[in-house]
Amino acid sequence: MGDKANTHTGAAGRATAADHPASVRNVVLVGHSGSGKTTLVEALALTAGAVNRAGRVEDGGTVSDYDEIEHRQQRSVQLSLVPVDWDGLKINLLDTPGYADFVGELRAGLRAADAALFVVSASDGVDGSTRMLWEECAAVGMPRAIVVTHLESARSDFEEMTAICAQTFGGDDPDAVLPLYLPLHGAAGPDGHAPVTGLIGLLTRQLFDYSSGERKEADPGPEQQPFIDTARNRLIEGIIAESEDEKLMDRYLGGEEIDLKTLVQDLEQAVARGSFFPVLAAAPAAEGARQGLGTVELLELITGGFPTPLERPAPAVTTPDGAPREVKACDPDGPLVAEVVKTASDPYVGRVSLVRVFSGTLRPDATVHVSGHGLTDRGHEDHDVDERIGALSAPFGKQQRALTHCIAGDLASVAKLSRAETGDTLSAKDDPLLMEPWRMPDPLLPLAIEAHSKADEDKLSQGLGRLVAEDPTMRLEQNQNTHQVVLWCLGEAHADVALERLRNRYGVQVDVVPHKVSLRETFAGPSTGRGRHVKQSGGHGQFAICEIEVEPLPNGSGIEFVDKVVGGAVPRQFIPSVEKGVRAQAAKGVVAGYPLIDVRVTLKDGKAHSVDSSDAAFQTAGALALREAARDAVIHLLEPVAEVTVLVGDDYVGPVMSDLSGRRGRVVGTEQAAGGRTLVRAEVPEIEIGRYAVDLRSVSHGTARFDRSYARHEPMPQHIAERLREQEASA
Repeated sequence: MGDKANTHTGAAGRATAADHPASVRNVVLVGHSGSGKTTLVEALALTAGAVNRAGRVEDGGTVSDYDEIEHRQQRSVQLSLVPVDWDGLKINLLDTPGYADFVGELRAGLRAADAALFVVSASDGVDGSTRMLWEECAAVGMPRAIVVTHLESARSDFEEMTAICAQTFGGDDPDAVLPLYLPLHGAAGPDGHAPVTGLIGLLTRQLFDYSSGERKEADPGPEQQPFIDTARNRLIEGIIAESEDEKLMDRYLGGEEIDLKTLVQDLEQAVARGSFFPVLAAAPAAEGARQGLGTVELLELITGGFPTPLERPAPAVTTPDGAPREVKACDPDGPLVAEVVKTASDPYVGRVSLVRVFSGTLRPDATVHVSGHGLTDRGHEDHDVDERIGALSAPFGKQQRALTHCIAGDLASVAKLSRAETGDTLSAKDDPLLMEPWRMPDPLLPLAIEAHSKADEDKLSQGLGRLVAEDPTMRLEQNQNTHQVVLWCLGEAHADVALERLRNRYGVQVDVVPHKVSLRETFAGPSTGRGRHVKQSGGHGQFAICEIEVEPLPNGSGIEFVDKVVGGAVPRQFIPSVEKGVRAQAAKGVVAGYPLIDVRVTLKDGKAHSVDSSDAAFQTAGALALREAARDAVIHLLEPVAEVTVLVGDDYVGPVMSDLSGRRGRVVGTEQAAGGRTLVRAEVPEIEIGRYAVDLRSVSHGTARFDRSYARHEPMPQHIAERLREQEASA
């Protein structure tokens, strides 16, 4: 694997439909922003003959980062699929954004793939988010390999980076992370940096020279042999140990020379099983060159060492009503089970869905059942509908190349699914099924928006609906308390992309306004009030008098109404009217316009008139009585408090706890978590954590994540309440 003679002449770059799952490899490229994932995808496409020069398809389009937003921001913001052919196999390369705000696109790529390439920059190292992602993949046993990029940098050191990867990713078993190749350095430049011009295959002891722009095979010099032997022996021991072949280990330790075919087979098995993680090096092709350094070796690792879709267990499948359903994994002749892993809107063809087929075969113009369940808390409605799909195609940059079918294990773009959203299941209309959804992070950065004009207001609802249909990491909230439209995002970059898509793709201009939290009011102590509504001139008279007593209740009690009228001072038929008036006024607030909660209102006495008293009159009197009681009482402004849990590396626990304290937070406990991390639990006023999704990333250098949930309302400090009232009065 990776040491074969380069006899591949390249594919024509045309779309192909796989005929058997064994001929497909689905690989997702992951790594931090700027590590070189997109450049690597384009280099692999060039080597495979899918493009005519780095990053360009035959008609001049690009194969990745083709969205206008990506051009403007100079970074990936969405999942991209680039299919290439190599040695008769179809490789679906899934390029993911590295920036934390677009982790939803990354998780979609993980769902669609069967193996992961971790792209690590030789000059930047491994960041905390990459470490956490590695642990995620390890938890589900996903096969992984590591590709070291940016070898042209003066600060790059392949050997040092390999050691860092072994320490970071290997854990208790650093020999599970070893290089398959050693870099071959050319002459040092004026800065003393010697560029990498080729690779030395450790298993075959062959040299692969890329200095001419094409891969050429040669024998290494005698001065390189001792270094090769040392690294080769360690690699062989690591491969045999991870393959758990005790007989082979005994043969090797006994001094027997193990044949190359056996070693390659054991290596492929260990990689596919997710127990051995080879390290490779790669670099884009120079101007005019046909192959980038290490790209042939990487393609051969993917085709020879990564698992086929047949080897991946399918996610759990049920009927739409929740009954478990047994479905054979990756059977092209089985019942149709496919999943929408990405949804996009094309200005010419409408909605386009990227679909991974897990069972059965998807064909153009078929009628399928679309099931979407489980994301109602994010503005996504449950739905079960039948839809006729349009054409099937293989995406390649902005192009869509027609496919005749898409079998289990493969991916394709599907046109004209007007109701399907990201995460939905496609199945046969007469046999509807539902796949278990993949885990998505909660969006925790609120973006309150208003339509810029009346014309925008008419289009806002539809534009927002399309946004959340495309991106399940966004949550749309119509807050009934603050009367704001809130789009919850993962971070500022995520929010910027959402606003730009609203503006440019859907033609909706919006204004961002300060986000409001749901404040409340309550009585600090007991008070009494008298409501008098008497009108006896001009038409039918109105007469209602009631006297109430108000006292505070424990948190979460709501509004309690008690009738203690004696002697019929208020006729029985009008007591519900008083309660209705009290509750209506409580909903409007009594001082600052926020709903009143956690009080007991007791009706003590009153007066009525045999002719002029009415339901409306006593409702008005009840509201007046509550307002009068508030005038003579201390009213507390209540703010919502959130339970916040922060999972952070041990090195940043101190700064995180200090930051929480600065937000008026109370740390209620800490506990040790796996991987050198700590779980910090705190209670923090919601008004203080509006931007916490952004600020935490800065405080922890991107190594922490947090969750929040509503705990209760409690009194806001007086000086903050006064400042808030002044701000609202001046607004």
